[in-house]
Amino acid sequence: MTKNSISEAAQIIKNGGLVAFPTETVYGLGANALNPFAVAKIFELKERPSFDPLIVHIASFDDLSTLCAGINENIMRLAKHFWPGPLTLVLPKSVVVPDIVTSGLDTVGIRMPDNSIALELIKQAGCPIAAPSANKFGQLSPVNAHHVKKQLPNVDYILDGGNTSVGIESTIVSIEGNTCRLLRPGFITLDDIEKALPNTFIFNSTKPEKLVSPGLLKSHYSPKKPLFIINEPLESLPEFSGLILHGKNKAGNLSKTVIYTSQSHNKIEISANLFASLHAMEEDEIVQRIYIEPVEEKGLGIAIMDRLKKAAYQYNNSTN
Repeated sequence: MTKNSISEAAQIIKNGGLVAFPTETVYGLGANALNPFAVAKIFELKERPSFDPLIVHIASFDDLSTLCAGINENIMRLAKHFWPGPLTLVLPKSVVVPDIVTSGLDTVGIRMPDNSIALELIKQAGCPIAAPSANKFGQLSPVNAHHVKKQLPNVDYILDGGNTSVGIESTIVSIEGNTCRLLRPGFITLDDIEKALPNTFIFNSTKPEKLVSPGLLKSHYSPKKPLFIINEPLESLPEFSGLILHGKNKAGNLSKTVIYTSQSHNKIEISANLFASLHAMEEDEIVQRIYIEPVEEKGLGIAIMDRLKKAAYQYNNSTN
């Protein structure tokens, strides 16, 4: 990664092209958020349905007033507390935001990524960047450049910033007056938000009537091989199984392909290594089915299990 690489990528954004770039969460597939023709290329390359809105990434707090129709005290308090960071705010959009970015909704998701490459790209491009995850729609999220190349080999440019640090997509909340609604769990938890907004009503509203943010479908983030959350003794797993565990003490002497996301059930480590482990199992020629240990659904564990349940949904609810 060089300054010239970022400059070249920024020029591609200016010219209406697509650039895959690292954030602290996952790699994003970016285009000029104010250019509807460029944004349309995102949907085409990802094979993403037009009803699924995109998140707009910014590098300056000044961009909020440009992209949003109204900013209250709670919005600014959350933004200043967590940005740069893995929190997306769903806010009333201004007229400059193309409808294709928001799937025709009157709100827009905005965040400031905590990644120096991403921030420099946005600054040099001179525009906010609309960017969903840099993968085929519904498939595993990419946490390094290899994962991007595997799924999107025809992207105009990839900025390789190594592995991402957080490893799962951002927390998404909407703010309306004195009410904050959690739309998608992430690294920033409900407890974190409640501490930042002590006098605000906080609701867990992950099943809204409309698809107002990304990541709300029942099936998402899925590997190409069947994935199952373990609900049976480890000894009974079928042959050619891959096993993902979160601590060394459970594997025993199993003659299975085993990957550990953590040595000690550390949820930050599990989050950072979750998608990389699933990618590794997907690419392993021996593994035919993937089994993964669940985590306790508290704190960051809520976001981890949200991703796992959606990744396994199509295989656990198949009619075949």
